[in-house]
Amino acid sequence: MGMLEGVEAALAAKFQALFPHLDERQRRLAMGAEARSLGHGGIRRVARAAGVREGTVSRGVAELESGVAPLGRVRREGGGRKRAVDLDPGLRPALLALVEPDMRGDPMSPLRWTTKSTRHLAGELTRQGHRISAETVADLLREEGFSLQGNAKTIEGKQHPDRDGQFRYINEQAKEHQSTGDPVVSVDTKKKEVVGNYKNAGHEWHREGEPVRVRTHDFPDPDLGKAIPYGIYDLAANTGCVSVGTDHDTAAFAVEAIRRWWNSQGRGAYPYSRRLLITADAGGSNGYRTRAWKAELAALALETGLQITVCHFPPGTSKWNKVEHRLFSHITMSWRGRPLTSHEVIVNSIAATTTRTGLTVHAELDTTAYETGVRIGEKQMDALPLHRHEWHGDWNYTLRPEAYVQVSAAPRPLRPAHPDLAWLCHPCLTGMPAQEWDALITTLTALHEDQREEHLTKRRGNRPRLTAPGTGRRPMLTLADRLLATLLHHRLGFPQVAIARLFSVTPFTINRRIRDIRQLLDTAGHTVHPADQRLATLDDLHRLANTAGITIPTEIKTAS
Repeated sequence: MGMLEGVEAALAAKFQALFPHLDERQRRLAMGAEARSLGHGGIRRVARAAGVREGTVSRGVAELESGVAPLGRVRREGGGRKRAVDLDPGLRPALLALVEPDMRGDPMSPLRWTTKSTRHLAGELTRQGHRISAETVADLLREEGFSLQGNAKTIEGKQHPDRDGQFRYINEQAKEHQSTGDPVVSVDTKKKEVVGNYKNAGHEWHREGEPVRVRTHDFPDPDLGKAIPYGIYDLAANTGCVSVGTDHDTAAFAVEAIRRWWNSQGRGAYPYSRRLLITADAGGSNGYRTRAWKAELAALALETGLQITVCHFPPGTSKWNKVEHRLFSHITMSWRGRPLTSHEVIVNSIAATTTRTGLTVHAELDTTAYETGVRIGEKQMDALPLHRHEWHGDWNYTLRPEAYVQVSAAPRPLRPAHPDLAWLCHPCLTGMPAQEWDALITTLTALHEDQREEHLTKRRGNRPRLTAPGTGRRPMLTLADRLLATLLHHRLGFPQVAIARLFSVTPFTINRRIRDIRQLLDTAGHTVHPADQRLATLDDLHRLANTAGITIPTEIKTAS
């Protein structure tokens, strides 16, 4: 009896050490082999030692004695638990109805407006009575030919009828310029970037659990500001030049970036060239409708002696601009996962951008302040040495390096901008005759232009003005309007709130303009003497005007 117990203990120890390394069938065959070697009663002893049913050991003995060749798998064909899709014939159609509601199922599918993840699909199928796990859902979707896919940008929308023709024209111009050794560059503004310790898309290698800590919100830092990268890509040399601006993306900024490229790279690479071809998008600071872009290029052509030809891509085709996928895409990869904490980091990251094909990039910071709202009049446009090509002259044009006339803007009006307010210039209200009024306006205009030009020169970084004097955004109140507001307030005591209603602006605007005019009056040495009569309301102003015989337009009376 003791011998049998010793055999069972030895078998138990053997099985305990061996079974974790065997699959189900192998364990069954091992137990069958031991039972056969023990002879009569071996099945029972092996079953007790292994802790299994005797029937399991008997199956192992039978498989060994049958002489069947090795199966190469654990279970026989058809063995194991049935698949969920076989047990539930309605499972597959129900799943397809959820993932393709517009094609196969109910257009009012419960998951129509939610993410169709495997977890959501499994939950909805279970709610419908089809018990299934998320892993099984994934297997069924793969069987049906589904895979995880993102959106594909392939629908371009409405296309211009001359779209392909313009592409061919750009290609011909590029080939013609490159055949004579003249530079061909592609230009555009990259996406503006907020500067600071903000999250940047992408991943970088760091020790596990030690990611770079960044801010939770992306509100722009008022001190650090933003970065505006403007890129110039030389197609033949495979080189890039990026000017990182800090102010506004204007036409002046765009042309200044091209000027910097020419002075730092272009002039040395093409010392004998007298032509330059620029390919650009249809919109933005270098758009074909932007007059300031053409005016700035005319100044650059005159400065460099280059004949500058510009070819614009048709609207809606900016993705074909080579600077996008030959320069900007690599810049994005070079700073992926790295917070753009300063302008220095941005400039250095751009300058470090390289590719296996030999791309090199020059980058520099442009801290110049650029004036916005610059307007170029018709006369100035006509004066530019601009030649429009026969094929789509709006998209294709050449600026010759020729001197041109700087057309001055019309002088500032001596009367209010709105004709209905001309009655305010009456000597009874201003306290001065018409000749004295005109002389004062002329003096203030000269002082105001000098003051404005000095301010703009500082904003431009002491760069010379390249646009015609007097151009730019038109003010809400002319100099005459501002002087009238100042006289009404300081001479007649008219409240600023009432003056704001009279000129259809905010009281804040009136307050600022009166302060500016007072400074100009002090510079001119003119003193405003208070009148005996003081006005408190618009009705008081109207009564004073009626007493002096001033005709007030009906619209003004009704509005007040």
